[in-house]
Amino acid sequence: MKYIPASLILICCFIFGGIMFKTITPPKCGKLEQTDTIFVLTGDTRRIPYAMKKLDKLQYGNLYIIGAGAQQNITTKKHIFIETASKSTYQNALAIKNIVDQDRLNRIVIVTTEDHMNRALYLLRDTLPDTEIIACPASLTGMPTPIRLKRWSIEYLKYIVTLFGIKES
Repeated sequence: MKYIPASLILICCFIFGGIMFKTITPPKCGKLEQTDTIFVLTGDTRRIPYAMKKLDKLQYGNLYIIGAGAQQNITTKKHIFIETASKSTYQNALAIKNIVDQDRLNRIVIVTTEDHMNRALYLLRDTLPDTEIIACPASLTGMPTPIRLKRWSIEYLKYIVTLFGIKES
């Protein structure tokens, strides 16, 4: 058997890594407590309504809508706060850190879409190492397969870039 081309090895590693990336994504929302603070990262239309449904189940919880995609007219409900300055997932993590520090939270819930969850969790755990972070992924169910595959691929590439220390990807 002759040598295997390096490009074939890289392609196989990339594909295997992509499968692992999808596999390690939390499949469903973790257990919520009545006093949890939910942080939803904007960017996809599924996220905010999903987070608001989760908030409705909490007796004393709060919801922070984090990111440039937040709309001001959402604050018709009590316990909803909006942060609009952050424009990337890394900036979202920094904004969440400020709120966690200010409110002295030791446990938070993160809502984002399932394709975005791994990178968001990586950045948040790096930024908030002493905070318990509960993943609550919004499903991409119902989205056409080619679009879903494209989104997963883009997030996988961004995740790889983030692992190499480039946080503003």
